Amino acid sequence: MEPGGLEWLLVPMQQLVSWGAAGAMVFGGVVPYIPQYRDIRRTQNAEGFSTYVCLVLLVANILRILFWFGRRFESPLLWQSIIMIITMLLMLKLCTEIRVSNELNVKRRSFAAADSKDEEIKAPPKRSYLDFDLNYFWHWSKFTDYMQCILTFTGVTGYITYLWLDSSLFVETLGFLAVFTEAMLGVPQLYRNYQNRSTEGMSIKMVLMWTSGDTFKTVYFILNQAPFQFSICGLLQVFVDIVILLQVYLYSHYPQKPVSHTAHPASTKAL
Repeated sequence: MEPGGLEWLLVPMQQLVSWGAAGAMVFGGVVPYIPQYRDIRRTQNAEGFSTYVCLVLLVANILRILFWFGRRFESPLLWQSIIMIITMLLMLKLCTEIRVSNELNVKRRSFAAADSKDEEIKAPPKRSYLDFDLNYFWHWSKFTDYMQCILTFTGVTGYITYLWLDSSLFVETLGFLAVFTEAMLGVPQLYRNYQNRSTEGMSIKMVLMWTSGDTFKTVYFILNQAPFQFSICGLLQVFVDIVILLQVYLYSHYPQKPVSHTAHPASTKAL
């Protein structure tokens, strides 16, 4: 058989593999949030999911999109950011509605338990983004407040990016901040495990999913010659995942001295 006889088969297969890898990059990051979203909606309890995860991923992906205007990178990475932003907004909307609803229900139960005729049921105090109260930052009562915050951040950073778009130093720094912010998403979980000397409540399957997803993403960055910031921070994410896996092993096989603390649910992280 001639050397080029299999080209008709290899070329389509390579194309399919390329499309599959691109599709995994675009949608792989949001996969863990699908069951999370369904569980929150089913149980009407959002305490197991930190909305600060949404904050970190929204900031990281907005910065990544702005970075694209200064230095064009692979389209799947751009679409990944767009899909992730939409996903985080949906998660944020659901969590806010459920949290406010639960606060109101707790208020009603407390008044019912008091059985006082002189007191009337009052809704929890409404917290707004426009109050500019740092004590309640990212803990507002309406989804529209979160949208105002995100739009303000996007507008300010977008305007600054427009002014400095010709500066290669600014553009490269912007790209680094985007991927570094996302890379740090696992650090709070790592630190909390260290403080508690335990990984109780953490799923080993979830940690393995983080590690495999971050490894795939980093390999994709390297093979597709993505900007160096992506590869460096991808390697950092894999390193954090491996350290968390080591914590799972150490704390399960060599239990540490119990530390008095309240139980924390497993955190959620983007792939």
